[in-house]
Amino acid sequence: MAFNLPDHWVWDFWLADDGARHHLFYLHAPKSLGDPNLRHRNARIGHASSTDLREWTDHGQVFDAGAAGSFDGSATWTGSVVRGADGLWRMFYTGSRFLAPDSNANIETVGLATSQDLFEWTKQAGPVCVADPRWYETLGTSSWPEEAWRDPWVFWREADQSWHMLLTARGKEGTEPDRGVMAHATSPDLASWTVQPPLSEAGSGFAHLEVFQVVAIDGQNHLVFCCDAAKLAGARSGQAGGIWSLPVRDMPGRVDFRQARLLVDERLYAGRVAVDRQGVPWLLAFNNVGAGENFVGGVCDPIRLVTDDDGYLAVEATP
Repeated sequence: MAFNLPDHWVWDFWLADDGARHHLFYLHAPKSLGDPNLRHRNARIGHASSTDLREWTDHGQVFDAGAAGSFDGSATWTGSVVRGADGLWRMFYTGSRFLAPDSNANIETVGLATSQDLFEWTKQAGPVCVADPRWYETLGTSSWPEEAWRDPWVFWREADQSWHMLLTARGKEGTEPDRGVMAHATSPDLASWTVQPPLSEAGSGFAHLEVFQVVAIDGQNHLVFCCDAAKLAGARSGQAGGIWSLPVRDMPGRVDFRQARLLVDERLYAGRVAVDRQGVPWLLAFNNVGAGENFVGGVCDPIRLVTDDDGYLAVEATP
């Protein structure tokens, strides 16, 4: 196992590369909670670094959740890290606020923290991006238990000289629960964000589409995301879930998630693609379920990725 903590569950993560080291930002929660399902309400972000994607040095927690009642008062969830033209690193992360201890009702928004060196982080006050009810489902407008607005993936697009954010969200229209969409927001400066209409349609067979990443491999853009079997809907109901991908054109652009294919089943989840110093792409993911469907946790060893003849990503060997 590439990265694990003996006394904490480790799951979703994202990566940053400073040119010398790969930096792993990971969700973790103490195993002393007893029930791994409680980890989501107690998640914090940790940091580790590596030169080879295999041996990691842990640097501990990067910051705490916010004060009770604040946008990240319950937990800090998945995000992404980018470096602006000013040299400042910015972490966009999900702030989670559960409304009651005995309820799954949860409001998700996007927070921001900044760093000069990827080690010391300063959280900014308040969320920087929230769901727009013109296009997106909000808490209480359906039977879905949360206001889904999480897992921000931020990237620069040279063509329009703008920053773009892709997010896990749900559309206002469509047959429940088949309303998973890819939300979109734009920014000229990484400070002010404008929410845009979704880049996909509801009804593609996913109640949610989690942990987006856009990665270029051999000159082709690929969109990688996750959905487990329990959240497959419509025509995909009853199929296997896990890590999914599909080749895409210039991003951001319209995406037809009906064309997505399963890359790895849900023994692994929250997959991220990293490119090593030799230019080889590798898939990392957290160990999701083991024998008896028990949660495992910890980041797996890198799995070599290749491109099939039809242009889709594939793993070199079945993990």
